[in-house]
Amino acid sequence: MSNQKQFNVAVVGATGAVGEQILKLLEQRKFPIRNLKLLSSARSAGKTVMFNGVEHTIEEAKQESFEGVDFALFSAGGDVSRALAPAAVERGAVCIDNTSAYRMDPNTPLIVPEVNADVIKEHKGIIANPNCSTIQMVAALKPLYDRYGISRIIVSTYQAVSGAGSSAINEMLRQTKEVLEGREVEADILPVSSLPVKHQIAFNAVPQIDKFQDNGFTYEEIKMIQETRKIMGDDDLQVTATCVRIPVVYGHSESVYVELKQDFDINEVRQLLNDAPGVTLQDDIGTQTYPLATDAAGKLDVFVGRVRRDLYHPLALNMWIVSDNLLKGAAWNAVQIAEHLASERQE
Repeated sequence: MSNQKQFNVAVVGATGAVGEQILKLLEQRKFPIRNLKLLSSARSAGKTVMFNGVEHTIEEAKQESFEGVDFALFSAGGDVSRALAPAAVERGAVCIDNTSAYRMDPNTPLIVPEVNADVIKEHKGIIANPNCSTIQMVAALKPLYDRYGISRIIVSTYQAVSGAGSSAINEMLRQTKEVLEGREVEADILPVSSLPVKHQIAFNAVPQIDKFQDNGFTYEEIKMIQETRKIMGDDDLQVTATCVRIPVVYGHSESVYVELKQDFDINEVRQLLNDAPGVTLQDDIGTQTYPLATDAAGKLDVFVGRVRRDLYHPLALNMWIVSDNLLKGAAWNAVQIAEHLASERQE
């Protein structure tokens, strides 16, 4: 994006895991920045961060922080987004929000650029980034949806602890050491909910991400269900999810069962996935080639493998989808949206 109009950019939550990745991507992508403003909580204000070889001081995020800002990328939690995004919009900024605060707001586009970039222009100042698990799934399913239609999705996720923040990573590493040394395991972080009950994550699988709802699903599962229907623009799409936390640092994995509306050729399905933007097909059982979280970590794409026709339902297939939850699942998706906005303003 060289030799183009430059923009004033604010990153809210600049010291968090996603904020750090956003800054790294803005630098790597040579995003056309005239002035960069790094915003965070009062606790982090005064710290310095290097960007493009220049030291930037982090400021406390306030409503007046957004004067003159063109694009504001939020990743500091839903409460911060609800408190500050409207003020940023009032001051002329377009907000790209990484939290769940505005995802299901009917006036806020919920965007995965490979899936529904055409909806970006409908924004009224705020654009929502979907849940990390939703992003990778819809990116892989979009070409199949367009070609055959989809009636039903059943997804089970295997989600990395980094999705719960750096404290969850530290807890998993500490617990692993405690188990290997034969000591008592202490659990303080996971699952993240309002209840005091916590479970060991090391050498374990915890079938709860976020709080339980009255219907027995967790909020994470409900997010995947509602967001998928919204992104695909299909209120008849049947989606069910079971979200599980596993002891992996980076990279969410998903087992996805899909019922299509038309019959399909499995080789055509593989070709559609191979040609899909932002998707890498890794599917060769002869060499035991399939997506792994350890390989996807640090990469921008969504990886798909284990593509196979279901044994019993004539219109169904199964697949395995993996992606780095902090990159395509958050920071990279947000930067892609910012790049779309910037390119629209180049005319």
